[in-house]
Amino acid sequence: MSSLALMENCKLSPYWWEKTPRPASQEKALPSSVDVLVIGAGYTGLHAALQTARGGRSTWVIDAEDAGWGCSSRNGGQISTSIKPTYDSLAKQHGSQKAFDILREGQNSLEWIEHFVRSEKIDCDFGKVGRFHAAHNAEQYELLANKLTNQPKGLEVKAHVVPRSEQRQELGSDVYWGGVVYEQHCSVDPAAYHQGLLERAVSAGVEIISRCPAMNIQKIGNEFHIQTPRGVIKAKNVVIATNGYTGKLTPWLQRRVIPIGSYMIATDALPPGMMDRLIPKDRIVSDTRRVVYYYRSSPDRTRILFGGRVSHQETDPRVSGPKLHHDLAEIFPELKNVGISHSWCGFVAYTFDELMHTGVHDGMHYAMGYCGAGVGTSSYFGMRIGQQILGLKEGTTALDGLPFQTRPFYTGNPWFLAPSIRYYRWLDSF
Repeated sequence: MSSLALMENCKLSPYWWEKTPRPASQEKALPSSVDVLVIGAGYTGLHAALQTARGGRSTWVIDAEDAGWGCSSRNGGQISTSIKPTYDSLAKQHGSQKAFDILREGQNSLEWIEHFVRSEKIDCDFGKVGRFHAAHNAEQYELLANKLTNQPKGLEVKAHVVPRSEQRQELGSDVYWGGVVYEQHCSVDPAAYHQGLLERAVSAGVEIISRCPAMNIQKIGNEFHIQTPRGVIKAKNVVIATNGYTGKLTPWLQRRVIPIGSYMIATDALPPGMMDRLIPKDRIVSDTRRVVYYYRSSPDRTRILFGGRVSHQETDPRVSGPKLHHDLAEIFPELKNVGISHSWCGFVAYTFDELMHTGVHDGMHYAMGYCGAGVGTSSYFGMRIGQQILGLKEGTTALDGLPFQTRPFYTGNPWFLAPSIRYYRWLDSF
């Protein structure tokens, strides 16, 4: 099918917005001063705000777009333990105990988000479906199996190996060499989850102002003065929760996160019974390639949601849609002539050490750099930031105080991204 035919009825907006459109912005007068001002109305910012509001602090959240407009409603709705570096690499850099504690925080985040969704009764198609992490070659399969056999003591996760001969039980494709199922990993409708979180925050007294960007921040005495198009807000505490959309407002943070476009498509509705052959156990799916792909069925199991990085530089969803579809059809050839209903993109934030970071800089709290796996960790660390502002000891995390790396001459424009992706694609070809 040609690119034009594939995209004939395609919407250039997230599939998730069909069920949960972005909330309408409301005109509100700015307060002259607040206890806590949060910049960014995604998962990180709203979880921080929920904590401080429930802790009795007057809390306002501002965002340059509609609440949740960024990757909080554009992601694939896959939730894992989210820590990318291995125990050995973390121990080499930070010591064995700190490595253990960092990896444990990832496990904590997965456990915590399930508890939060269920205790708050958020209707967002949350499920503990498990992840099939597929090996794209025989060597990667052996590495996955060996890693599972040699898990660090005290950090063991529930998982099992799936050899290539049994792969069809997990995935209706023969392109992989087997893989591992991580049994505790979860799926969610990300926009519905964000909406439920937004409603809980508003019920707790949080005030949300959309389409009101922070333009400048000054520290004057013991308070911050935040300039917006609607006027100045004074705040005792400020939370920077901008992740992949971090910009010139906070140049120190901008130099430490790498904005990377992540692209997704949703297919047209599949014929009855096809999903039961393609993803029979409703797993979320990823693979071992460095230039990653991630995919799943929609919550109603009518279509495939497929995401990844498709170009060396940022591109348009009109361009990325057919490219993603081509890669999807390589995995599932029967989808070659199935059209695309939605094509969209968002920006995630990577870091130079592949770890998310939390901390305080120039008196402002931040949590960001989730490296493309932030549904659980952005929620969890946003919550911890809120607890820290309240002075609660449980707000302490293993990531507090870690060096937040940058590189000489890097100012936020990832000029090195295109050659890096070319190199990684070359490695993935073997």
